Amino acid sequence: MTGAPIPIFAFPPDEDRVEEIFTRLARVMPEPKTELNFADPFTLVVAVALSAQATDVSVNKATDKLFAVADTPAKMLALGEEGLVPFIASIGLYRNKAKNVIALSRIVLEQHGGVVPLNRADLQALPGVGRKTASVVLNELGIEPAIAVDTHVFRVSHRLGLANAATPDKVEDQLHRVVPEAFLHKAHHWLILHGRYTCTARKPNCAGCIISDLCPSRGLMAA
Repeated sequence: MTGAPIPIFAFPPDEDRVEEIFTRLARVMPEPKTELNFADPFTLVVAVALSAQATDVSVNKATDKLFAVADTPAKMLALGEEGLVPFIASIGLYRNKAKNVIALSRIVLEQHGGVVPLNRADLQALPGVGRKTASVVLNELGIEPAIAVDTHVFRVSHRLGLANAATPDKVEDQLHRVVPEAFLHKAHHWLILHGRYTCTARKPNCAGCIISDLCPSRGLMAA
C-alpha cells in the first residue's frame, strides 16, 4: 500500500458513526457503479480481469477496440492469444492476462455453454479470476453484496476506522461485519470512488471531504 501511513484504530467502530458515513456517501453518490466499460457478464469479467494492477482508464481504452471485434467467448477464442495481445499491450502484465482471457473464454464456451457462470465457485475457477475479481463481478451485477478490497478500499477503510486488519481478506470480513445491511450492496463502489477521487493515497482532500468530521484520521492524513 502506498501513500501516507495506514492508521490503526480499535475495532469494531461506533455503529452510529458508520451509519452516518454511508448515509452521506449515499447522498452524494446514489447510484455508484464501476468505471469499467462493459455490456454483459462476459465483457465485465474480461474487463475486471484486465484491470488488475492497471487503471480503469487504460483498460477502457483497450477494451473499446477489443470488444468491437471480440465480445463473446467464441470470438475471443477465435482471436487467440497472439491476436489478443496487440489490443491489450498497453496494459500491465498483458501477456499473462492474454493467456488467462483466452483460457477463461475456452472454459466458458466448452464447460458453460458460452454463458459466464454467475456464482462464486465457478467464477473463481476461471483462469485469472480470483476472489477480488469475482467479488467485483457479483457485486456489479447485483448478485451478491460483495466487497472487493483493492488498494483504495483497504486504505479508506483503515483511515475511516472501519477496519484495522492487515490483509485484504480480513478487511473484507470486517467490512461485512460493520457496514449496515442497507448499504452493503453499494459499499464497495462508495469506498473505491471515495478513495480514487477524495481520500487519495498521497494527498487526501480532507477539506473537500463530506465525511471528514467523522474521520478519525483527518489530522494525521492532512499533516
